[in-house]
Amino acid sequence: MPAWINAGFDEYARRLPREYALELIEVKPEPRDRGKSVAQMLSAEAARIRAACANDRIVALDERGKPWTTRDLATKLEQWRGDNTNVAFVIGSADGLDRAFRRSAAEQLALSAMTLPHGLVRVILAEQLYRAASLVAGHPYHRD
Repeated sequence: MPAWINAGFDEYARRLPREYALELIEVKPEPRDRGKSVAQMLSAEAARIRAACANDRIVALDERGKPWTTRDLATKLEQWRGDNTNVAFVIGSADGLDRAFRRSAAEQLALSAMTLPHGLVRVILAEQLYRAASLVAGHPYHRD
């Protein structure tokens, strides 16, 4: 990823309170040069993602998912924290996420109806988690 992506993600991850620690786990995408179909590649990637998120509630990021407001995310963060639930927000590879994996996710979230680059999604998600955690902490929200 370009340095600005890492800097943006790191900035928002650093700002999050300890109870909302954010960890980035990158799963290597399936090689595109082995004669496999896109479905086969996505299935192989899904197996690696499942292994990396074995004990987590999975929220799949996908443009066909449900749009949440920042307040919706704040409510979910409170609920997950209350339930002591670890959550994995999963961003797909260049070809997206395996269909079966998306369907098996606890939730599907759309940050936008547009297709966004992975790195930008990473920064936007980190910023929204920071903003939602700030709401939970009672900080003023500019929309009020």
